[in-house]
Order: sequence, then structure tokens, then C-alpha cells
Amino acid sequence: MARNPTPKDAYDLILAAIDSGAFRPGDRLVESDLADRFQVSRTPIREALQRLETQSLLVRDGRSLIVASLDHNQMAELYAVRAELEALAARLAARHATVEEVRVLEGLVEEDRQLLGDPDALARANRRFHEQVHLASHNRYLVQQLDLVHRSMALMATTSLAVEGRGAVALDEHSAIVAAIKAGDGDAADAALRAHISSAYETRLRRVAGVVQ
Repeated sequence: MARNPTPKDAYDLILAAIDSGAFRPGDRLVESDLADRFQVSRTPIREALQRLETQSLLVRDGRSLIVASLDHNQMAELYAVRAELEALAARLAARHATVEEVRVLEGLVEEDRQLLGDPDALARANRRFHEQVHLASHNRYLVQQLDLVHRSMALMATTSLAVEGRGAVALDEHSAIVAAIKAGDGDAADAALRAHISSAYETRLRRVAGVVQ
């Protein structure tokens, strides 16, 4: 017998839809529509929406909830936190990553070069790469916090990897991060990751300003 869906099931379903871009910033989420879409009763949907609201992934618009979007200051704050936490993950990965984990990271960089020209696929691969760096830190609490940060990244309507030339540069930056981790050089891994996040942030700012397309 199939078990009844729980609030966590509903939460995971809605969150996955936001992560995948099925629900975009500004989209209105209606309880009854979500229940029909996911074949879940309205009670767990309601509880899931409340949880997402407390995490600032959804915001109130009158009596409705919509997928949040980030203003300039929120984006700056998010990138500042992301840079600190990602750099720490890279530093710890340089200390704790296994030989196998390093080989996986090297393989991902090479595989992802086949995705150049497909920004959406490259964005998914980019997140997968960063998640592997997080895991290689071998610090569960850091991984949890970075997961929250990356969920908030889904609130940006576009990916910086859509900017012409950014994909190839980002993969070169990934390669530098992996090389530092492989060498066990925490300072270099920290610096390479910070440079990578700074470059991505600058690219996004330039795109928002209309400097690049």
C-alpha cells in the first residue's frame, strides 16, 4: 500500500520544481493547483508552503504566495555568504578529499566541457560540481548551510553561464580549484574558489546592468 504523502514530500516536490526552473521568480503558487499537480492533499502542501515562506524562498503578495526574487542588495548578500562558505569548503576539501573524490572532480570538469553552448545544462553541471566540492570537505554542517545557499541561488531568473564565453572561463576556474585541492593546498583552493565566485558575481552584475548579454 502506498504511504500518504507527508509535508516533507510536498516540500521536496515544490523545492525541486523551483530548483529546476519549473517555478520561476514571480510565479504565483496556488495551494489547490499544487495539490493537483503533485497528487498530494492540500494539508501537506499548505505546510510545505509555510516552510518555504519561512526560508524566504516564497513571499507574500496580498493573500497569495509567489516565488521570491532577489533585489540588488539581497544578491550581494547572498554572494558574500556564498564566497565565504564555498571558500571554506574548498580549503577543507584540500585537507580531507580522498584520491577518489579528486578523480571525480577532475572527471566532472572534463565532462562538463562537452556542455559548452548549453547554458541550462551547464548550470546544472555547475551545481553538481560545487556539491562535490562541498562533500569533499567532509563537514556535514557546512554542506547543510551551502545547500541552503544554493537553493536561494535558484531565485535568480537567469544563470551567469548564459553570458557568451562565461562557460569556458568557469570551467577553467573549476580546473584551478581542483588542482589546488589535489595538491592539498588549502590557501590556493580558498583563493581559487573566491576568484571563481567573484567572477560569476561580476558577470551577473554586468548582465543585469545590460553591459553583457
